Amino acid sequence: MTPIDDLLLGPAPRDAVDYLERIDTTTRGAAVLDALAEMIDRAGLGVGDRIPPEISLAERLGVGRTTIREALNRWEGLGIIRRRRGAGTFLVARPPSSKGLVPTMIRLEGEALLRLIEVRRSLESTVVGKATANARPAQRREISRLCDILLVEVNGGRPWRKADAAFHAAIYEASGNPMFGQILLRLDHALERSAESPFGRDGFGIASFPPHRTLADAILAADVAAAVAAINHILDVVEGEIRAIIALDPAAA
Repeated sequence: MTPIDDLLLGPAPRDAVDYLERIDTTTRGAAVLDALAEMIDRAGLGVGDRIPPEISLAERLGVGRTTIREALNRWEGLGIIRRRRGAGTFLVARPPSSKGLVPTMIRLEGEALLRLIEVRRSLESTVVGKATANARPAQRREISRLCDILLVEVNGGRPWRKADAAFHAAIYEASGNPMFGQILLRLDHALERSAESPFGRDGFGIASFPPHRTLADAILAADVAAAVAAINHILDVVEGEIRAIIALDPAAA
């Protein structure tokens, strides 16, 4: 190509990997995710675009391919990328830039949780409606009893996850279809949270527990409409907390 051609065509477009700089930090996992999000933003990559191969990312950032692979595994688990054997890695959703106050990983986890709640809302409404309509008297009393235990643990500031699981498991059992419980349990385990995630702390979702009493009372009274409204209110509270966390400085959340 002649100098005249260069003038006519202008500079060659930069590869996405050109927007990366070497990482020198002990928290490489989080730093890699922040760097990749920034690369995608600056390179203008969109949904359906392929991101550079692992070896190019590793060389440019000065980290091992294992570090890159682990970071991409996190993104894949959060629904940000999809790997296609023999074709490469493609964006399914644009990750948020790390320019804001909230770290990229927390933003990604929060947005993934919001998508998860959207799925749960449909399933939970169905299973709660079935449980309220179909539960035997003994099952209704057991759901109410387990709710009492749950609220005692929560109000006492003690670990509540086991009691919460038992309460919801009783509702799933009362629905008459064990598949609901299995699917919802897998959904809970599908999203891996980082060690520093605010979404894995015992304080997360505490505001949603008082409405559990309303839910239990509606099931006890066989009031389907009230029970479905209660589970949706519980999910509304959790959704609002997620949105508050990803919109604020984590130190203030």
